Amino acid sequence: MAISYRDAGVDIDAGDELVERIKPLAKRTRIPGVLADVGGFAGLFAVPSDVEEPVLVSGTDGVGTKLKLAFATGRHDGIGADLVGMCVNDVVTCGARPLFFLDYFGTGKLELSVAEAVIGSIARACEASGCALLGGETAELPGMYADGEYDLAGFALGVVARKRIVDGKRVAVGDTVIAVASSGLHSNGYSLARRVLLGEGGIGLDATPPELNGKTVADALLEPTKLYAKLAQAIVAATDVRAMSHITGGGLPGNLPRVLPDGFGARLAPEWSRPAIFELIARLGPVDHAEMLRTFNMGIGFIAIVSPEEADKAIAAAESVGERAWVAGNLEAVSVDMPFEERVRFAEA
Repeated sequence: MAISYRDAGVDIDAGDELVERIKPLAKRTRIPGVLADVGGFAGLFAVPSDVEEPVLVSGTDGVGTKLKLAFATGRHDGIGADLVGMCVNDVVTCGARPLFFLDYFGTGKLELSVAEAVIGSIARACEASGCALLGGETAELPGMYADGEYDLAGFALGVVARKRIVDGKRVAVGDTVIAVASSGLHSNGYSLARRVLLGEGGIGLDATPPELNGKTVADALLEPTKLYAKLAQAIVAATDVRAMSHITGGGLPGNLPRVLPDGFGARLAPEWSRPAIFELIARLGPVDHAEMLRTFNMGIGFIAIVSPEEADKAIAAAESVGERAWVAGNLEAVSVDMPFEERVRFAEA
């Protein structure tokens, strides 16, 4: 008997069916500039004509080991926000408007319901971020992944006028650091979080420790990444913002200095309100506070740096799109040869 591609583990019909299911999801994300529908060989997007000297801004990322929790719980409907957020939140730090997003979904055996849930969540996150889901790739790769598992990667592209690029070059000593709340771990530090909570801590995904106020560990760990595209655009429109930073892996010490010129650092308040999952991880590890700061966002997902005179405007802009923001500190002069991660210091240090 002849052997088919399906016999080898690849179901072309299932792949075609997934494309048909994705088309209406992607259609809802269409914005001006989209020139083609999902299903062709390439996505087409016209460079916006309303942007003076347009500069294209790109970003790519994945979700990391947070996916392990989606596999363990069967909950896939928030993973799209993680993938889109990790890419788009980077792109908007330059002042860019996100235009489109591409996704890659790889799995050993295509399960239509799971793939549709994942890509549906990607589409919803694109819609919330104001960008189009322009296309992507679904790969069925027998033998590459454990049963029931998949991997994700994303690519985002945005645009900004050359003279409106936010690059940190105009920051000054005394500028105000505006912090914007995260929803939790977002998509970083999960290898440590899983080891502490599900390994040494041994409390399990269904546990409801007192710190979480009735939520399960799974609820807290699977909280989707905040999408900051509308926030960044609101701050850009309301203020002469000088720098913006997405707080991802490496935490505040590893991300805030990336947008500061040599000779600049930040002094921040030592305490702020943060999601309880961080306190649970620190207690059960135990994990030292310094290690927590350099691994997790610790409740601050995004930073905007403005002049002191515009701090209130920045906070009001954040609140206008439903985000919680506050003054977290200010910029200070530091030695140009100060180690990178030491350039973020806290008030008691």
